[in-house]
Amino acid sequence: QLQLVDSGGGLVQAGGSLRVSCVASGRAFNDYTVGYFRQAPGKEREFVAAIKWGGSETDYSGSVKGRFSISRDNAKNTVYLQMNNLNTEDTAVYSCAASPFYSPGTIRDTRKYQYWGQGTPVTVSS
Repeated sequence: QLQLVDSGGGLVQAGGSLRVSCVASGRAFNDYTVGYFRQAPGKEREFVAAIKWGGSETDYSGSVKGRFSISRDNAKNTVYLQMNNLNTEDTAVYSCAASPFYSPGTIRDTRKYQYWGQGTPVTVSS
């Protein structure tokens, strides 16, 4: 079992920045790809970003590429999602998830993930 805890969400003005974190406990964290997904009210959950177990490869959705950056510190069992130049369309609950797989594109599928955090809300005001 791997337990994931999301934190760092909050209220930020459009154009601002926020960093959310995902802390893991349990099984070997550095054996897992970690992804971030978000779900806005009334919308489907969507892929945001993912980082391979060693941190050598990342994948981003087109809507956040160039604004968001995902990184990990395996010594701290933590993954970070740095979000810059936020806009109101980024408002959602952000959740991290862990997968034993990595393949560009395929890793965007929620079905590839075994463990999920509880989510942290991010609200961007205009």
